[in-house]
Amino acid sequence: MTDEKRNSLQQQGDDSAKMTRATRTRSSRNEHRRRSTEIEPVASRKQFWVQIRLLPIWLRIILVLLLLAGAAILGAIIGYGYIGDGEPADVLQKETWTHILDIINGKES
Repeated sequence: MTDEKRNSLQQQGDDSAKMTRATRTRSSRNEHRRRSTEIEPVASRKQFWVQIRLLPIWLRIILVLLLLAGAAILGAIIGYGYIGDGEPADVLQKETWTHILDIINGKES
């Protein structure tokens, strides 16, 4: 390596050592600003989510009510017919329910 090259390398090292921390910070801030302005037009686009409902809300409410009624009827059939002493089909008759309500209200014992 020649003396000229060695001197030029030392000068470059001295120049970089003279660069202060603030100068380095400014350059990195400038780079960050440039990067953020490049990305900004893409990020400024608003995305709108469109939710498509398979079942409308009114239909969902009707389905929930039907499922609740079905569960209540099924529970009454199992409770009266299999756990109790009655026939499962008797739960669906009006006379059974009037008899149950009479017992609850104290008209029969």
